[in-house]
Amino acid sequence: MTTCLLGKSIGRWRRGWCASAKKHLLSNHALKPLVPTLFLLVFVIYGLGDKLRNFVLGIFVPQYHYPYAVALCFAQVLISLLVLNLLHVLGLVPLKRYSSSLGERVLVPSICSSTHAVLSMWAKAGSSYAGLFPVILPLFPMVTMGFSFSQKLSSSPSNEISILISILCGTSFVITASQGLPGVDLLEYMYAPLDLILHSLSLTWLAKVSEAERCHSPDAQASIFDIYYTQLVNQSWVLGLLWVLHPDRPWQVLSHSSWQSLLFHGYLHAILLLGMSLNFLVGMSTLCVSPLAAALLHSARQVGQPFLQLM
Repeated sequence: MTTCLLGKSIGRWRRGWCASAKKHLLSNHALKPLVPTLFLLVFVIYGLGDKLRNFVLGIFVPQYHYPYAVALCFAQVLISLLVLNLLHVLGLVPLKRYSSSLGERVLVPSICSSTHAVLSMWAKAGSSYAGLFPVILPLFPMVTMGFSFSQKLSSSPSNEISILISILCGTSFVITASQGLPGVDLLEYMYAPLDLILHSLSLTWLAKVSEAERCHSPDAQASIFDIYYTQLVNQSWVLGLLWVLHPDRPWQVLSHSSWQSLLFHGYLHAILLLGMSLNFLVGMSTLCVSPLAAALLHSARQVGQPFLQLM
């Protein structure tokens, strides 16, 4: 009986650790000055990690002729699931078994995020990432705010913050677009806006599911790790099916790989691990803070770059 009660208490503590830590951090007067520094550190780490992944991907794809976006996204999700399960076995991350009811609720963000991942990888694996995709990325926070207000999220920003971010992102977009585009594929005019909308929808829908879970009793609610894990499981099914139906079939992709090269393994693992880490930061920002915070984290480098060039 005592062991059962102790287990339930530990479970409640683990499920609410993020909310409690955030509340303690913001209420502690001694730690409040560290909050902006902590946020800035996360933004810098994410920006450097994203820049490094794009650099490695820019070397890997032309050198080994490996532009298989669906396969790379599928492998990245599998590694994410492997790492989360390993952390769960070590007792570092509490995870419940996959729930079909929770899986149904995160099915839409899973499909949206899977499609976004493929479109984004397609752009980064080719020359398209120098075209329309990074140009419209400053609009990402604005689109995310629109979805946040439409879904009536409790984490939606105030009107003052919304106006400030809209002015900042809109100005960044205008400055970037006015500099001209080196070359835009016709498909980018369809894929780039679609990628932006799907990514924004996946973040806001995921936050909506998280807010709904907080209304349940502590014993019945899913933790942020459960929600993120369930989304990854759904993504593995979506991307696996897409890979089977794609013209670049699994056997074709695997046979074109240079498995005998250590550099091939090094580049590939660097791309997958960096992508896994960056997606985790965006997902946790969505579930712990807000979709807008995740959107700003994802697009901060593109939003700030035009202003830095003017200085």
